[in-house]
Amino acid sequence: MVLDARDIEIPLGSHVRYVDTGTIGKVVDKKTQEGIDWVKIDKTDLWYRAKLVELLDEKDIKSSAYYDREDDNEVDVDELKEKAMKFEDMELSSHVAEGGG
Repeated sequence: MVLDARDIEIPLGSHVRYVDTGTIGKVVDKKTQEGIDWVKIDKTDLWYRAKLVELLDEKDIKSSAYYDREDDNEVDVDELKEKAMKFEDMELSSHVAEGGG
């Protein structure tokens, strides 16, 4: 039995969120290796330590912008590129948040 960060069993096909980065995906495989439980997430095709993911409820999945699409296998690459460009265009000033003293 593979348990998440809250000690809830993670079934195959369930959706989880990696707590460190917020990555959300469907569990496509599970394994225990050298006493450590792992889950494989479909969106990244990577293995995550089960104790570092949280099992999601259906309402959590639907409210996520990442899964707010008719076909949750489809990612709008152009939209992601556009968001990244907005960050690149930001101008930072060296006078921001100066402390007094």
